[in-house]
Amino acid sequence: MVAEARLADYGSGLAPATDGWFVVNASDATWLTHDVFGASCVFESPDAEFADLGVRLSVLEPGQPNGLYHGEETQEGFLVLHGVCLLLVEGEERPLRAWDFFHCPNGTEHILVGAGDGPCVLLMTGNRKPGRPIHYPVSAVAVRHRAGVEVATTSPPEAYAGYRDERIERPPYWDALPWA
Repeated sequence: MVAEARLADYGSGLAPATDGWFVVNASDATWLTHDVFGASCVFESPDAEFADLGVRLSVLEPGQPNGLYHGEETQEGFLVLHGVCLLLVEGEERPLRAWDFFHCPNGTEHILVGAGDGPCVLLMTGNRKPGRPIHYPVSAVAVRHRAGVEVATTSPPEAYAGYRDERIERPPYWDALPWA
């Protein structure tokens, strides 16, 4: 039998403090905010990621990428829940709107960038594989959208060296989100 996890307040919302199953509403869960890469509802403890499957809600303002253009050795999936964004994939641009789903097989180079005139809300899932290879290629399309590296690397710390860490806090526009 699997026990219910105890939820604790991490300053910007609730997250599991112990192992086990749990239920938490996104409006009550822990949020991380980054000035460049938007805000994310992480559902998991800031101290420990889920072992097998990563799940996040990401809120991007127009022009904000959800990270840096990359490809990795795990499958990911992205569902646009609200608003619009631009998918940068394999050197191409593809507009996405609410209810569009992007399946991202292993090795697919990609990143998403908020577009339109308001926030874009994404449901993001991905397989967790410790030590999985990841690469950040140079992409003119990604660099044009401030979502790419100038020098190719396989090191996340190198790719993100010029950026500050995300903060455990709700985004400043919290009350304007679709569910607020």
